[in-house]
Amino acid sequence: MDIRKMFEQMVSLVLVVGSAFFIWKSFIVGLHCESPIVVVLSGSMEPAYFRGDILFLTHYPDELDVGDHVVYELRGQMIPIVHRLMQRQEHADGHELFLTKGDNNRVDDRGLYQGGQIWLRRA
Repeated sequence: MDIRKMFEQMVSLVLVVGSAFFIWKSFIVGLHCESPIVVVLSGSMEPAYFRGDILFLTHYPDELDVGDHVVYELRGQMIPIVHRLMQRQEHADGHELFLTKGDNNRVDDRGLYQGGQIWLRRA
């Protein structure tokens, strides 16, 4: 293989990888979210979302209401969980607490939260 052909292939590879990186960063900036694209991993939200569905996320500072779909990660785990907000508590000092549940689950998510944790806090 000649040098010119190898150089062209390397330039093409750099352009493809660079374009993918640029598109990913554009999603992050445009949607105000660290992870703007997630794949649904379980059937816990059926029939709203099915395993394998791809979701585009936003992270705006709007108020969350009961019934909204939220995405959260548990400390130490990099797996996004997509569930519905079932209860919301707003405290006088301004912090909010949330309880979530998958539509297809019989019980709320307290069993998923970290040991002894009863509510989620908004980041």
